[in-house]
Amino acid sequence: MKIFKKLLVIGAVMGAIGLAPIAFAQTNLPEIGKSKAEIAKAAFKEDAKCTKCHDESENAPILSIYQTKHGVKGDSRTPTCTSCHGQSDGHLAGDKTGKGRPAPDVVFKKGVYAKSSEDVRSDQCLTCHKGTKRNNWAGSAHPVNDVVCNDCHKVHKPADPVLSKQTQTQVCFTCHKTQLADSKKNSTHPIDVKKVVCSDCHNPHGSTGPALLKKNTLNETCFLCHAEKRGPLRFEHQPVVENCANCHTPHGSNITPLLNSRPPYLCQECHDGTHASGSPVGFNAGGFQSGKTSGTQSANVTGRACTNCHSMVHGSNSPAGGYFQR
Repeated sequence: MKIFKKLLVIGAVMGAIGLAPIAFAQTNLPEIGKSKAEIAKAAFKEDAKCTKCHDESENAPILSIYQTKHGVKGDSRTPTCTSCHGQSDGHLAGDKTGKGRPAPDVVFKKGVYAKSSEDVRSDQCLTCHKGTKRNNWAGSAHPVNDVVCNDCHKVHKPADPVLSKQTQTQVCFTCHKTQLADSKKNSTHPIDVKKVVCSDCHNPHGSTGPALLKKNTLNETCFLCHAEKRGPLRFEHQPVVENCANCHTPHGSNITPLLNSRPPYLCQECHDGTHASGSPVGFNAGGFQSGKTSGTQSANVTGRACTNCHSMVHGSNSPAGGYFQR
């Protein structure tokens, strides 16, 4: 009865701080009351089934897992080799005919054995890593395209590249080549200097928003950093309210600042009246005199064009700012 009461108290505390799914994935009743040393000794004994063969002589850094959070054996939540790779009884026993060993129950990386299916590999990780940021994993872009946890994460490495700002983009750009090319253009977020990385805007484990964005809409995601554009403003610019991508491309552009096209042509995609064309009479949409392809251009479309006057393009609170002039 005392053990049961202890479990209720521990469960309540763990649930309050969001650790219950992880804690009870690996906690067994016999471990209640054991010291950390006893728990670690039992875990290493379980791992010894594998590490007696898979040791430092492996080409892959197998034993370096003990330098990661998955190797903290004094914590009863920490998995053992068989927690992830399955009991693998056939692999441990070997082929009695001497023709080698069957594959482990779960194979994460192709080598001597073929990889296990995507569902099997992801299910092993989701046994412990469930909830919070992974609530929307099922049906999201990565699993739908057969990308699973170990395609991005390296659990045996002391430093998982995808979890570090210094190396995360190298992992993401392995697949996302278009975004890699955009990040090398003249105007970008500070991706190359690692001030902004993919996970600052995207949740790779699934999202309720488009393109795995951290928030429900693109604008909400942009406002995490660009709070001064949020408003509410007395005079709102409708394209800004609708979607930042109406004017900007987030991964990079050759037009500053991250614009889809150069003003005044960007503005004239919506503002196609005579004023936007350069002059009420005698000028075409490019600001040139009608019927000519060269010559004197309207002052309204030279230099920085529309923003010479309409500088508050994201909106304004000025009493005279109805046209976003100040």
